Amino acid sequence: MPPDLVEAARSEGRLSWLASVPGTVRAVAQRWDLAVGEPFRPGGHTAWVAPGRSPLGPDLVLKIAWRHPEAEHEADALRTWNGQGAVRLHATDRIDAHTVALLVERCRPGTALATRPEEEQDTVIAGLLHRLWIAPEPGHGFRSLQAMCEAWADEFEAKRPAGGAAIDPGLAREGVGLFRALPATSDRTVLLCTDLHAENVLAAAREPWLVIDPKPYVGDPTYDALQHLLNCDERLQSEPRRLAWRMADLLGLDRDRLMLWLFARCVLESPDSPWLGDVAQRLAPA
Repeated sequence: MPPDLVEAARSEGRLSWLASVPGTVRAVAQRWDLAVGEPFRPGGHTAWVAPGRSPLGPDLVLKIAWRHPEAEHEADALRTWNGQGAVRLHATDRIDAHTVALLVERCRPGTALATRPEEEQDTVIAGLLHRLWIAPEPGHGFRSLQAMCEAWADEFEAKRPAGGAAIDPGLAREGVGLFRALPATSDRTVLLCTDLHAENVLAAAREPWLVIDPKPYVGDPTYDALQHLLNCDERLQSEPRRLAWRMADLLGLDRDRLMLWLFARCVLESPDSPWLGDVAQRLAPA
């Protein structure tokens, strides 16, 4: 197994799950008549991923994933998008309480969008989000963005005593309050990716770029711009407003609303990334 996967499993108490992965791979390969290649490296922190071939498709990827809350409905989102801007799902199986297997389209050449200049990344990600933002069907099983934000806000407030020096207490209260309030004030509800950044967009043959590894929820589309913004470290540090305004314009979003979301998210990320506390201070609402 890739060393980073082993280390992540050790730190999160998942060594027993990690030990079960080889057996899961063998069982799934037999069930789907799948020839599995060597795993990709570097490996992910919550998944074992390798190329495969089967009657379901000649050029596939097998993903054996740890079932964590944010990625719980990955297969459902891929099925809903049906290849429009994201990799196609060929099969899925919930192995047990901790493991899910997905068989998805392989991207070739598979180069990450992160290798391209950031301004090009902005345009590609905006184009993909416009396609991914579809209205969920009645009776859908996706969780709300509100639920995710409440959970993150609770976690932030629980760990702030340990990381309290990262940001002014008043600013922290304002940011976490906005993080809880903003989801309920959106006039639009769409299926969200929530973790869309340039490392999760790969060059492909069927389309120029395809999204992998979504963490789906439903809610305010403005939220979906945030992870890309946070991954543009230099621009976010030097010109956060200009960066946010550019993405808002590309996405057809309200600039002020995106600024509020970015401020709130920077506050929540500040205990682990103190420099984002500085950015939050510069973005704080008047």
